[in-house]
Amino acid sequence: MEKLQAFQAAASEGGFVATGESEEGTVLWLKKATVEAEDRICLDSLTNSATVYWATIPWKINSKTFREASALRAWIQSRPPVEAQL
Repeated sequence: MEKLQAFQAAASEGGFVATGESEEGTVLWLKKATVEAEDRICLDSLTNSATVYWATIPWKINSKTFREASALRAWIQSRPPVEAQL
């Protein structure tokens, strides 16, 4: 549980907000707070991981899974601002 809270804190620092949870309560979805961004994060309590999904072009979805909150935080901080991606 602590690991998922650390993932959620890292995501919040990067501008992500919670959008929904699975009925079983094992998955929490977050999205970038800005309208332009299509970035999503899935926090999975079964695997204790966070997977980020983002589009580089409208039909190309990429993903990256993180096992440590510090790695997720570093990745989020390394991303260019949304305005630079448009």
